[in-house]
Amino acid sequence: MAVNYTVQANVVDIRRDNPKQEDAFLVDTNVWYWLTYTKASNSAQPHQTRHYPAYIGKALSAKSQLHHCGLSLNELSHIIEGTERDIFRRSSPATNTKKFRHNFPAERNNVVAEIQTAWEQVETMSKSLDLTVNADLTDKALQRMATESLDGYDLFLLEAMSEAGIQNIITDDGDYATVPGIQLFTANKNVIKTARNQGKLVRR
Repeated sequence: MAVNYTVQANVVDIRRDNPKQEDAFLVDTNVWYWLTYTKASNSAQPHQTRHYPAYIGKALSAKSQLHHCGLSLNELSHIIEGTERDIFRRSSPATNTKKFRHNFPAERNNVVAEIQTAWEQVETMSKSLDLTVNADLTDKALQRMATESLDGYDLFLLEAMSEAGIQNIITDDGDYATVPGIQLFTANKNVIKTARNQGKLVRR
């Protein structure tokens, strides 16, 4: 069953868009994962490892401003460790996350190396958006939660965008389609189709 999004953002299909020099984007963690992690195809769908790296490449060539948030390290490391664990389970199926992390030092070293390599690429290709997590920020996130269907992590990313004056986000996460006042750059076919049906798909 497809997700029934109520689209509030303007949606741009990255398969048919060319980034511009004046564009400023926040790049979501899932995109960094597909772009920087060597084994992303083990858990990704074909459009994710094809269209998002290609669009980031075009943005870099156009000299668009790419940004990341430090919070993405938390999510990126979690996803990479999970993928490495799942790959390892093919030969050791009884291994859970804690055992994988503590009982196999060579695997742990490999996980850390993968995360460090991925994050170095993120920092090379983009500028960091500073975000102070305090009572004011959490209050704003809680207020957004009442009107926008995102998880807590994404609510913090929205605040980082807002504080930096950035309206564009590159992501496959359709939850961002529910956010008014931003432009969602995506290759998510369900989001694109829904946005078209609701008059929120834009061509630049």
